[in-house]
Formats: sequence, C-alpha cells, structure tokens
Amino acid sequence: MAFAKYKVAADYLELVRRFPLAPIRDKRSLRDALTLIDELGIIDEDRLTPGQADYLLVLSDLVERYEHAHSPVATPFRDGVDALEYLMGQARMSSSDLGRLLGNRQLGAAILRRERELSKAHVVKLAEHFKVSTDLFLRPHGFARKAS
Repeated sequence: MAFAKYKVAADYLELVRRFPLAPIRDKRSLRDALTLIDELGIIDEDRLTPGQADYLLVLSDLVERYEHAHSPVATPFRDGVDALEYLMGQARMSSSDLGRLLGNRQLGAAILRRERELSKAHVVKLAEHFKVSTDLFLRPHGFARKAS
C-alpha cells in the first residue's frame, strides 16, 4: 500500500522530537506535556504557525484523554440532566427557553422530565451556550420512560 507524501513543517517535527505524540501513560509524561502546552500557550493563537497549532491540538487531546482516565472531574450532579437543571436555574431559564435553544419548544420540558435524552447535537449546543465542557452533560442520564 502506497501512502501519499505528507508535507510536515519543520517546527512541527521539532516539537515531535521534543515530546513524541503518543499516549501519555504516567505523571512524568503528563508533566512534560503540560510544560510544552504552557510554552506554546503563551504564544498568541493568531501567531502560532500551522505546525505549532496542529501539534498543540493533538498534544492537548492526549493530555485530556489521560486526565479523563486518571482524574475524572468530580461533580455534584447525578447526571447530565441534573447539571442542566442547575445551569438553567443559574441562568433563570425556563423549559420553554431550553426548548427554543434546542430548536423545539416542547423538547425542553421532555428532557427535564427525562422522557427524551439529550442528543449529541444538544450536548454540543448546551456546552457552547453555558460555556462548559460537554462532559458535564454526558454522564449517564437517569432516563426512564413513562409506564404505558
């Protein structure tokens, strides 16, 4: 099988030599990765080269994956709907407001009653609206159908 030739920037390769893009498996590697992220993070986003931006994006994903596996974020919420109810209360949103945000006025109440689950699109929209991680809404839903 022949692979297409990929053009890789020299600054990207230099960063890979400093810290190879491979799964992070221990705290020392995590510390080294975070040091490099901090180093790149002080550069204005619009001044990063495409190679630096690509490397930073992938390295950040590797760090996030390690942190998620080894230090899950503690939350006082039972599930994503519980977190949503809290955020809505803070924003003084009604179930109708939620429905309008999600594109269907009746959907908000159904989600809050746990009659409908949050879709991936809903989770992304809510995370953007409330400026939180999508992980907050991805906890198991105490989803239960009404008895027929």
